[in-house]
Amino acid sequence: MAAQFGRRVVKGAATTAVAAVAVAALSASQAPGVTDTAQGRQNTGSQPSSDPDADNSATGNSPYYTDLPPLNSPTPTPTTGTGTPTGTGEAEAGIPATVLDAYKKAETALGESKPGCNLPWQLLAAIGKVESGQARGGRVDANGTTITPILGPVLNGNGFARITDTDGGAYDGDTTHDRAVGPMQFIPSTWEWSGRDGNGDGKKDPNNIYDAALAAGGYLCRFGWDLSDKADLRRAILSYNNSTHYLNTVLSWLEYYREGTHEVPDGTGTLPSGRSDDNNGSSSSPTPTPPGTTPPSSQTPGGGGSTSPSPKPPTTTPPPSTPPTTPAPPTPTDSVDHLEDAGTAKLTATAGDAFAEKIATRTETEAGKAVAKVRVRFTIVGGTDSVFTGGESVATVVTNSSGVATAPALKAGEKTGDFTVRATVVGRAVSGLDYKATVTARQADALARTSDTELTCVAGGEFADQVELKATYKGAAADGVAATATLIKAAGDATANDKGPYFKDADGKTVRTLAGLKTDANGLLKLPKLYADDTAGTYLLRINTTGGATLTVELKVTAAPSSSPSPSAS
Repeated sequence: MAAQFGRRVVKGAATTAVAAVAVAALSASQAPGVTDTAQGRQNTGSQPSSDPDADNSATGNSPYYTDLPPLNSPTPTPTTGTGTPTGTGEAEAGIPATVLDAYKKAETALGESKPGCNLPWQLLAAIGKVESGQARGGRVDANGTTITPILGPVLNGNGFARITDTDGGAYDGDTTHDRAVGPMQFIPSTWEWSGRDGNGDGKKDPNNIYDAALAAGGYLCRFGWDLSDKADLRRAILSYNNSTHYLNTVLSWLEYYREGTHEVPDGTGTLPSGRSDDNNGSSSSPTPTPPGTTPPSSQTPGGGGSTSPSPKPPTTTPPPSTPPTTPAPPTPTDSVDHLEDAGTAKLTATAGDAFAEKIATRTETEAGKAVAKVRVRFTIVGGTDSVFTGGESVATVVTNSSGVATAPALKAGEKTGDFTVRATVVGRAVSGLDYKATVTARQADALARTSDTELTCVAGGEFADQVELKATYKGAAADGVAATATLIKAAGDATANDKGPYFKDADGKTVRTLAGLKTDANGLLKLPKLYADDTAGTYLLRINTTGGATLTVELKVTAAPSSSPSPSAS
């Protein structure tokens, strides 16, 4: 089995010959934004050892597959002497059944929850191809979980970005540094807030293709991005892995899959061969391996799926000594000792409105010196529906030259009360800083009738006109404001009256108090129809709103005409 899924896609001479033409075609007609490359069928390039954007990406800018899609050719051209067609369009267009189902289900879910994002499942397929070769050719069980874990290389700064452990090894098994995990290659710190349960089993597992595909879709749809817009599409892909080569490769596969795909059985998908961390085409594992040993399958990098080469037999000549590894230089994050509030004002907003103030946090050394270029993560916690701009509950911001990170604006939800925003340092175990935010109910400070028509009725009849009001707050229409209407006994007695005009409930019964009323989007409130009993007189209707607005409306009930005949003249 290992041989079946560890094999490489062989590139024939004819494929190499047409590689440049394939890339040019994709760049010119299929994938806007794709740049030409002299590498033929592969985009290559190693990751930097110190990457300030890594811990703010989905993958930590981990290595990825660099193979570009083949030319779409209905009649593959055979290679000389082998009889094997070099056109791999049919095979490369095949996506394992469970993996394909996960992508399509994620598209449907995001189409309902974030319709303005316009996420195509082919984008998830393109990223899945580049990140893990479609979960290593579809090596997943019936529930969509990978047969073996897919892990990227250790992000220790040795040839890759340096991200110290953020999950205690819960996702990647490493308690020192982080590693990208699963078929969509999320680093633990990103999965912690972006993880989703895509298959409804009550768990958020980065090694499950349904969970990972839905999480990837949610990640790409944050910040209000519209993926039908080229600029937003580029921003979203670059946020997943901040590399122009990565962007170009994903765009190429996106356009290729848009041309057409088909389903293949799980475990039979083709595997790419080139990796962004290859050295002159080498596919050896970037994870250091002691001589004479082979790393377990769980250490196979997910961003390439390669296995370590077989150990060489011992020779009589001792191998040259390995020079000592130079430790990675400390990063600004390493010097952070604590977080301090940077002058955040009181955080209060009315339900549905934006908070006027933003949260500002400063990172400092033990001596109190500000630290720039540190990533601070702001997370909304507690039972609230308030969010940051763009609809997200998490935002990561880099500190400026003064060591200050300012969170995006908060938008209050409809749930009133207090909630907390917690600031933490990404990649550094220091105490977080909590900010209390309060959402108050929508309110009005003034009420007025929309008509000055006198409200009159004959005893035993019904009022011709319904009472309509407009609520305002500081001169503007007050929408969604709660109100109560009561037919009161007197101006100085707000007790509900037991006679005179009344409303009817759903069962037609008499009621003289209506609670749970709410103004519409324009601040208008139209009360139900009023009826009169057989008692004539002048009555009062009082309407109160949240925020203290009050209006008392006068209702007049006249006596019914007498049915007795008039006396005749003598």
